[in-house]
Amino acid sequence: MSSISQNLQAVHEAIAQSAQCYDRNPTDIVLLAVSKTFPAEDVVTAWQAGQIRFGENYVQEGVDKIARVAELLGLPVVDGNAIGKPAPEWHFIGPIQSNKTRPIAEHFSWVHSVDRDKIASRLSEQRPAHLPPLNVCIQVNISGEVSKSGIAPDQCAALARQIQSLPGLLLRGLMAVPEATEDESAQRRSFAALRELSQQLTQEGIQLDTLSMGMSGDLAAAVAEGSTMVRIGSAIFGKRNYAV
Repeated sequence: MSSISQNLQAVHEAIAQSAQCYDRNPTDIVLLAVSKTFPAEDVVTAWQAGQIRFGENYVQEGVDKIARVAELLGLPVVDGNAIGKPAPEWHFIGPIQSNKTRPIAEHFSWVHSVDRDKIASRLSEQRPAHLPPLNVCIQVNISGEVSKSGIAPDQCAALARQIQSLPGLLLRGLMAVPEATEDESAQRRSFAALRELSQQLTQEGIQLDTLSMGMSGDLAAAVAEGSTMVRIGSAIFGKRNYAV
């Protein structure tokens, strides 16, 4: 068994343990393997071990990796998406520049980091007609950090309604990267705020089914507060190489 396979098993066990602690079904929590800076070969190894969903932060790296993974797996490629048998599902989770929306719209299945109407409109317009709508999460700056991407919580409903009106997009939920801290109670407060915002939007008639929150350092807190998708990278693939 490869180290990546072993790491995946350990992460799934950690998710299951956290779910058990907080009376949740572990099957309700999806693992997104964050493969940014790691080579396509590592993605293939994880895919062979049963991991399907992969997250990328950098547009060109992600687009190149999507094509290379499809090549390595021997799968046909249409607009960069491997098809023909169970294939990797690609999620874009990084900040989005308006001049980079087209390759995201053409190559990814999910985008977690939509935080303004211009980006949403461009992604919808540029989503190829032969592909299903792009699954979208709104990134919320839940901690109010000036340096962080994300929309303010009180502006989220307006953006959600706009996304719902765009034919190329399917609104799925909310995403957040809270202020880094090792204090689990502080972690839980941030995640609880995102969960409560999601519940508020649902009460206003905006249907959501995804809470993308939680990484290696705050996994337990995220699961405790209702995360349905956790984003884990180095715990699966190892130490990052930022020289890529």
